[in-house]
Amino acid sequence: MRDDSGLVTLSIHCVWPRIVHMRFRFRLVHAVLMLLLVALGGCATVERVQPAPELLDQVEFPFTRGVPVDTQRPPLYTEGLRDEEINTVQLHRDRIRGVVNITSLSAYRTRFGRAFPDAGTGSGFIIDQRGTVVTNHHVVQRGQRLVVTLYDGSHYRAAVIGSDPELDLAVLRFDPQGRELTTLTPGDSDRLQVGQHVFALGNPFGLEGSLTAGVVSALNRPVQTASGFIMRDLVQTDAAINPGNSGGPLLNTRGKVVAVNSMMISPLPGSVGIGLAIPVNAVDRIVSQILQGGRVSRGWIDIQGLALTPRLAAATNVPVQRGILITRVASGSHAADAGLQGGDEQRRIRYGAHRIPVGGDVLLAINGQRIGSVAELLASLESTRPGDRATLTLLRDGERSDVAVTLSARQSERSQ
Repeated sequence: MRDDSGLVTLSIHCVWPRIVHMRFRFRLVHAVLMLLLVALGGCATVERVQPAPELLDQVEFPFTRGVPVDTQRPPLYTEGLRDEEINTVQLHRDRIRGVVNITSLSAYRTRFGRAFPDAGTGSGFIIDQRGTVVTNHHVVQRGQRLVVTLYDGSHYRAAVIGSDPELDLAVLRFDPQGRELTTLTPGDSDRLQVGQHVFALGNPFGLEGSLTAGVVSALNRPVQTASGFIMRDLVQTDAAINPGNSGGPLLNTRGKVVAVNSMMISPLPGSVGIGLAIPVNAVDRIVSQILQGGRVSRGWIDIQGLALTPRLAAATNVPVQRGILITRVASGSHAADAGLQGGDEQRRIRYGAHRIPVGGDVLLAINGQRIGSVAELLASLESTRPGDRATLTLLRDGERSDVAVTLSARQSERSQ
C-alpha cells in the first residue's frame, strides 16, 4: 500500500507464501524471489519501505539471445471432432504464439536496511513485429523490471512505452532480436452481440498458454475501479477470467481480438463466470495515442465543482440532488467563453471544513450522459480529445439549458 510520501507499507509477513502454490513454466519468479530472499535478507516485517530497484541488478536474468530454434507444433488430430471443436483447437494453436506472460518484479528496502522482493504476473499480446505488447495498466504499474515470456519460454526485457490508468491499458515493447513474431489483429467490438462465442487466452495463476471459452454475456457494462475511475462499455463474458489473465486477449471465433481481459467480479478468489474486458475499438484508440506520443490526451472542461448530495442541495437551495455544482470557472477558458458560471465569491456557505461559493451552474449531463460525480464526469470525457465540442446540460436559476463548449486539455497534461 502506497502512502502520500511515496513509501510503501508492507501488510504481509513474507512475499513467498503468496505464490508458492502457483506453477510457472519458466520459473523466473521462483528463481528471482528465492535469490533475493536468501541474498538480501529474507522476509520483511510490517514496515515502511522505499523502492530499491538497484537490488534487482544483483540477479542475473536468463534473457534470450539471438533467434531460438522454433519448436514444432504437436500433431493436429481431427478425427471425431466437430467442426467447431477443430476451429477452437486451431485457434489456440495459432494465436497462443502471439500471447505473452508478463512478469513484474520489484525490490524494496526498509529504513533498517532490510530488503525484500515482490512480483506479479499478467498477460499481454503482440501487435507488431517490433515487439509491441498490449496489456493492462495494473499488470505493470508497480514493476521496476518487466520481463516478457513468449510461448516457447524465451525471456525478454520489456519497457513501458506509455500507460493509461483511466482505461487500465499499457503498451510495452521488447527487442525480438530479429525473430519473427506472431501478431494478433483486432476485430470490431462495435459488432459484438450477446450470445456470441468468445475465447480468453492468457496465463491464469501463472498457468501459461491457457484457453477458456464462453459467450458474450452482456455489453456496455459500467464498472468503477479501485482507483476511482469509471470504465464504461465493458464487455461481460462467462469465459473464465482469473488473476493472471489480465491484459490477455478475448478473441472471436475467427481469432481476432475483440476485447482485452481486465477484471473479474467474484466473491471468491477465483472466477464465478463474470469477467469484464475492454472493447478493442477503445483499446485501438488508446494504443494509437500512446504509440504516437507516449501518452493519452483527453478533453476537459475548465471548471471546479462539487458533486451534489441531498445535504449540499438543501444547503445551496438547488432543486436537484444529482449533478456537479460549479464553484469556479477558469478565467479565459473555453468554459468561460461558452458562458458557464461559477459561484459568487461574495456568497459562501460552510460545507464540512470548507466555505464554498454558491449560485453557480449545476452540470447535469454531457452529450446526454447524466453526471452525478467526478468519476462520472471523467468517464463522460474519456473518449474525447482537446478541441472536441461537447454539449453540456446545465441548470441555472431553476431553468435547464444546453450549451456547446470546446474542450480543453486536462491540467495534468498541459505541462507534459
